[in-house]
Amino acid sequence: MEQKLAETIVAVRGGGDLATGVIQKLYRAGFKVVILETAIPLAIRRTVALCSAIIHGSFKVEDVEAVCISDISQCSDIWHNNQVPIIIDPEGNSIDKLQPTIVVDAILAKRNLGTKKAMAPIVIALGPGFSAPQEVDVVIETMRGHQLGRLYFDGMAIPNTGIPGEIGGKSAERVVHSPATGKVKHIREIGDIVQENDVLFYVNQVEVRSPIDGVLRGLITNGIEITKGLKCADVDPRSADKVDCYTISDKARALGGAVLEGALYLGRQKNLF
Repeated sequence: MEQKLAETIVAVRGGGDLATGVIQKLYRAGFKVVILETAIPLAIRRTVALCSAIIHGSFKVEDVEAVCISDISQCSDIWHNNQVPIIIDPEGNSIDKLQPTIVVDAILAKRNLGTKKAMAPIVIALGPGFSAPQEVDVVIETMRGHQLGRLYFDGMAIPNTGIPGEIGGKSAERVVHSPATGKVKHIREIGDIVQENDVLFYVNQVEVRSPIDGVLRGLITNGIEITKGLKCADVDPRSADKVDCYTISDKARALGGAVLEGALYLGRQKNLF
Protein backbone atom coordinates (compact mmCIF):
# COMPACT_ATOMS: atom_id res chain seq x y z
CA MET A 1 0.00 0.00 0.00
CA GLU A 2 1.36 3.39 -0.95
CA GLN A 3 1.97 6.01 1.73
CA LYS A 4 3.07 9.63 1.73
CA LEU A 5 6.72 10.44 2.41
CA ALA A 6 5.59 12.65 5.29
CA GLU A 7 4.08 9.56 6.93
CA THR A 8 7.11 7.35 6.29
CA ILE A 9 9.33 6.59 9.29
CA VAL A 10 13.05 6.08 8.70
CA ALA A 11 15.19 4.70 11.53
CA VAL A 12 18.86 5.59 11.08
CA ARG A 13 21.33 3.58 13.12
CA GLY A 14 24.17 5.97 13.92
CA GLY A 15 24.43 9.75 14.11
CA GLY A 16 28.06 10.46 13.24
CA ASP A 17 29.24 13.00 10.66
CA LEU A 18 28.59 10.76 7.65
CA ALA A 19 25.24 9.61 9.04
CA THR A 20 24.34 13.28 9.53
CA GLY A 21 24.70 13.87 5.78
CA VAL A 22 22.27 11.00 5.25
CA ILE A 23 19.86 12.29 7.89
CA GLN A 24 19.79 15.77 6.37
CA LYS A 25 18.84 14.44 2.93
CA LEU A 26 16.06 12.27 4.35
CA TYR A 27 14.83 15.09 6.60
CA ARG A 28 14.72 17.57 3.72
CA ALA A 29 12.88 15.06 1.53
CA GLY A 30 10.11 14.96 4.14
CA PHE A 31 10.64 11.62 5.86
CA LYS A 32 10.05 11.17 9.60
CA VAL A 33 13.60 10.40 10.69
CA VAL A 34 14.64 8.98 14.06
CA ILE A 35 18.26 8.35 15.06
CA LEU A 36 19.37 5.36 17.14
CA GLU A 37 22.69 5.96 18.92
CA THR A 38 25.00 4.68 21.63
CA ALA A 39 25.04 6.16 25.14
CA ILE A 40 28.57 7.52 24.58
CA PRO A 41 28.98 8.50 20.92
CA LEU A 42 32.53 8.12 19.62
CA ALA A 43 32.27 10.49 16.65
CA ILE A 44 35.29 12.75 16.30
CA ARG A 45 33.80 15.29 13.87
CA ARG A 46 31.40 16.32 16.64
CA THR A 47 30.61 19.78 15.26
CA VAL A 48 28.88 18.19 12.27
CA ALA A 49 27.48 15.08 13.96
CA LEU A 50 23.90 15.00 15.23
CA CYS A 51 24.88 12.34 17.78
CA SER A 52 26.24 15.28 19.80
CA ALA A 53 22.62 15.73 20.93
CA ILE A 54 23.16 12.71 23.20
CA ILE A 55 25.74 14.77 25.11
CA HIS A 56 24.06 18.20 24.94
CA GLY A 57 20.35 17.31 24.90
CA SER A 58 19.92 18.88 21.48
CA PHE A 59 22.29 19.73 18.66
CA LYS A 60 21.93 21.48 15.32
CA VAL A 61 23.93 20.87 12.14
CA GLU A 62 23.05 23.31 9.37
CA ASP A 63 19.23 23.25 9.17
CA VAL A 64 18.65 19.99 11.07
CA GLU A 65 18.23 19.89 14.84
CA ALA A 66 18.29 16.61 16.75
CA VAL A 67 16.64 16.36 20.17
CA CYS A 68 17.45 13.59 22.62
CA ILE A 69 14.45 11.58 23.84
CA SER A 70 14.12 8.86 26.46
CA ASP A 71 11.17 6.99 24.95
CA ILE A 72 9.95 6.32 21.41
CA SER A 73 6.53 7.73 22.37
CA GLN A 74 8.13 11.20 22.31
CA CYS A 75 8.91 11.00 18.59
CA SER A 76 5.61 12.51 17.43
CA ASP A 77 6.11 15.73 19.39
CA ILE A 78 9.64 16.13 18.06
CA TRP A 79 8.53 15.51 14.47
CA HIS A 80 5.69 18.02 14.97
CA ASN A 81 8.34 20.61 15.87
CA ASN A 82 10.18 19.83 12.61
CA GLN A 83 13.09 18.29 14.51
CA VAL A 84 14.72 14.87 14.51
CA PRO A 85 14.44 12.66 17.62
CA ILE A 86 17.52 10.75 18.76
CA ILE A 87 17.40 7.96 21.32
CA ILE A 88 19.98 5.78 23.03
CA ASP A 89 19.41 2.41 21.39
CA PRO A 90 22.62 0.81 20.10
CA GLU A 91 20.96 -2.59 19.66
CA GLY A 92 18.03 -1.28 17.61
CA ASN A 93 15.52 -2.66 20.10
CA SER A 94 13.05 0.18 19.46
CA ILE A 95 12.70 -0.74 15.78
CA ASP A 96 9.92 -3.25 16.56
CA LYS A 97 7.92 -0.52 18.29
CA LEU A 98 8.68 2.12 15.66
CA GLN A 99 7.66 -0.08 12.72
CA PRO A 100 9.70 2.00 10.26
CA THR A 101 9.31 1.62 6.52
CA ILE A 102 13.05 2.15 6.10
CA VAL A 103 16.06 1.24 8.25
CA VAL A 104 19.45 2.72 7.40
CA ASP A 105 22.60 1.32 8.98
CA ALA A 106 24.94 4.33 9.03
CA ILE A 107 27.11 3.13 11.91
CA LEU A 108 30.11 2.71 9.58
CA ALA A 109 31.57 -0.03 11.77
CA LYS A 110 33.00 -1.89 8.74
CA ARG A 111 30.91 -4.85 9.90
CA ASN A 112 27.28 -5.69 10.55
CA LEU A 113 26.26 -4.94 14.15
CA GLY A 114 22.88 -6.62 13.94
CA THR A 115 21.06 -4.99 11.04
CA LYS A 116 18.70 -7.47 9.38
CA LYS A 117 16.53 -7.38 6.29
CA ALA A 118 13.54 -8.34 8.44
CA MET A 119 13.73 -5.02 10.31
CA ALA A 120 11.78 -3.07 7.67
CA PRO A 121 10.41 -3.25 4.11
CA ILE A 122 13.52 -1.34 2.98
CA VAL A 123 16.92 -1.84 4.62
CA ILE A 124 19.94 0.16 3.45
CA ALA A 125 23.50 -0.16 4.75
CA LEU A 126 26.59 1.99 4.28
CA GLY A 127 30.05 0.58 3.71
CA PRO A 128 31.71 -2.83 3.95
CA GLY A 129 30.38 -5.64 6.11
CA PHE A 130 27.03 -6.11 4.38
CA SER A 131 25.87 -8.23 1.48
CA ALA A 132 22.94 -7.35 -0.77
CA PRO A 133 20.40 -8.77 -1.25
CA GLN A 134 21.08 -11.41 1.42
CA GLU A 135 21.42 -9.16 4.50
CA VAL A 136 20.09 -5.82 3.26
CA ASP A 137 18.31 -4.48 0.18
CA VAL A 138 21.11 -2.22 -0.95
CA VAL A 139 24.68 -1.39 0.12
CA ILE A 140 26.16 2.09 -0.41
CA GLU A 141 29.82 2.51 -1.35
CA THR A 142 31.66 4.68 1.19
CA MET A 143 35.22 4.65 -0.16
CA ARG A 144 36.38 7.95 -1.63
CA GLY A 145 36.94 7.91 -5.37
CA HIS A 146 35.03 7.04 -8.50
CA GLN A 147 32.66 4.55 -6.82
CA LEU A 148 31.68 6.75 -3.83
CA GLY A 149 27.92 6.69 -3.41
CA ARG A 150 27.37 3.76 -5.75
CA LEU A 151 24.40 1.49 -4.96
CA TYR A 152 25.01 -2.25 -4.84
CA PHE A 153 21.80 -4.26 -5.13
CA ASP A 154 23.79 -7.45 -5.61
CA GLY A 155 27.12 -7.58 -3.84
CA MET A 156 29.19 -5.75 -1.26
CA ALA A 157 31.05 -2.47 -0.89
CA ILE A 158 34.82 -2.36 -1.43
CA PRO A 159 36.50 -4.10 1.55
CA ASN A 160 37.99 -1.88 4.25
CA THR A 161 41.62 -1.14 3.44
CA GLY A 162 42.40 0.33 6.86
CA ILE A 163 43.84 3.36 5.07
CA PRO A 164 41.89 6.64 5.42
CA GLY A 165 40.97 8.54 2.27
CA GLU A 166 43.53 11.04 1.07
CA ILE A 167 42.94 14.70 1.93
CA GLY A 168 45.45 17.37 1.02
CA GLY A 169 47.95 14.70 0.06
CA LYS A 170 47.77 13.03 3.48
CA SER A 171 46.09 9.75 4.34
CA ALA A 172 46.92 7.59 7.37
CA GLU A 173 49.18 10.25 8.85
CA ARG A 174 46.29 12.71 9.35
CA VAL A 175 44.35 10.39 11.67
CA VAL A 176 45.18 10.06 15.37
CA HIS A 177 44.59 6.86 17.34
CA SER A 178 44.69 6.69 21.12
CA PRO A 179 48.07 5.52 22.47
CA ALA A 180 46.49 4.33 25.72
CA THR A 181 43.28 3.43 27.52
CA GLY A 182 41.92 6.14 29.80
CA LYS A 183 40.05 9.42 30.18
CA VAL A 184 40.24 12.17 27.56
CA LYS A 185 41.26 15.70 28.57
CA HIS A 186 41.25 18.30 25.81
CA ILE A 187 44.06 20.78 25.31
CA ARG A 188 43.00 21.98 21.87
CA GLU A 189 39.56 22.27 20.26
CA ILE A 190 38.02 21.50 16.89
CA GLY A 191 38.86 24.30 14.47
CA ASP A 192 42.25 25.10 16.01
CA ILE A 193 45.24 25.52 13.72
CA VAL A 194 47.92 23.14 15.01
CA GLN A 195 51.53 22.33 14.26
CA GLU A 196 53.19 18.94 14.12
CA ASN A 197 53.93 17.70 17.67
CA ASP A 198 51.50 20.12 19.36
CA VAL A 199 49.73 18.43 22.28
CA LEU A 200 46.09 17.97 21.28
CA PHE A 201 44.79 16.17 24.37
CA TYR A 202 45.71 13.74 27.11
CA VAL A 203 44.56 10.19 27.70
CA ASN A 204 45.07 9.97 31.44
CA GLN A 205 48.64 11.30 31.71
CA VAL A 206 49.69 10.35 28.17
CA GLU A 207 50.18 13.23 25.74
CA VAL A 208 48.59 12.86 22.32
CA ARG A 209 50.32 15.06 19.74
CA SER A 210 49.41 16.26 16.28
CA PRO A 211 51.03 14.12 13.59
CA ILE A 212 51.09 16.95 11.04
CA ASP A 213 50.51 20.68 10.55
CA GLY A 214 46.91 21.57 9.81
CA VAL A 215 43.45 22.26 11.21
CA LEU A 216 42.09 20.07 14.00
CA ARG A 217 38.95 18.88 12.22
CA GLY A 218 37.95 16.04 14.54
CA LEU A 219 38.40 15.44 18.26
CA ILE A 220 36.64 12.89 20.43
CA THR A 221 34.38 14.05 23.29
CA ASN A 222 36.13 15.48 26.34
CA GLY A 223 35.94 13.52 29.60
CA ILE A 224 35.00 10.12 28.20
CA GLU A 225 36.88 6.87 28.68
CA ILE A 226 38.44 5.47 25.51
CA THR A 227 40.44 2.39 24.64
CA LYS A 228 43.91 2.12 23.18
CA GLY A 229 43.91 2.21 19.38
CA LEU A 230 40.57 4.03 19.04
CA LYS A 231 40.38 6.68 16.32
CA CYS A 232 40.14 9.87 18.33
CA ALA A 233 41.27 12.87 16.25
CA ASP A 234 41.73 14.05 12.67
CA VAL A 235 44.03 16.82 11.44
CA ASP A 236 43.25 18.30 8.02
CA PRO A 237 46.49 19.31 6.25
CA ARG A 238 44.83 21.84 3.96
CA SER A 239 45.11 25.58 4.62
CA ALA A 240 42.63 27.00 7.13
CA ASP A 241 40.66 28.83 4.44
CA LYS A 242 39.92 25.50 2.74
CA VAL A 243 38.79 23.63 5.87
CA ASP A 244 35.23 23.91 7.17
CA CYS A 245 34.64 22.18 10.51
CA TYR A 246 31.04 23.33 10.83
CA THR A 247 29.20 22.18 7.71
CA ILE A 248 28.48 18.73 6.28
CA SER A 249 31.31 17.34 4.15
CA ASP A 250 31.30 16.49 0.47
CA LYS A 251 31.52 12.79 1.30
CA ALA A 252 28.60 12.94 3.75
CA ARG A 253 26.46 14.78 1.20
CA ALA A 254 27.31 12.20 -1.47
CA LEU A 255 26.32 9.35 0.84
CA GLY A 256 23.13 11.16 1.79
CA GLY A 257 22.16 11.50 -1.85
CA ALA A 258 22.88 7.82 -2.42
CA VAL A 259 20.71 6.73 0.49
CA LEU A 260 17.87 8.98 -0.64
CA GLU A 261 18.17 7.54 -4.16
CA GLY A 262 18.09 4.01 -2.77
CA ALA A 263 15.10 4.75 -0.56
CA LEU A 264 13.05 6.29 -3.37
CA TYR A 265 14.04 3.66 -5.93
CA LEU A 266 13.20 0.75 -3.64
CA GLY A 267 10.04 2.47 -2.43
CA ARG A 268 8.84 2.67 -6.02
CA GLN A 269 9.89 -0.91 -6.79
CA LYS A 270 8.01 -2.19 -3.74
CA ASN A 271 4.99 0.12 -4.26
CA LEU A 272 5.50 1.66 -0.84
CA PHE A 273 5.28 5.32 -1.90
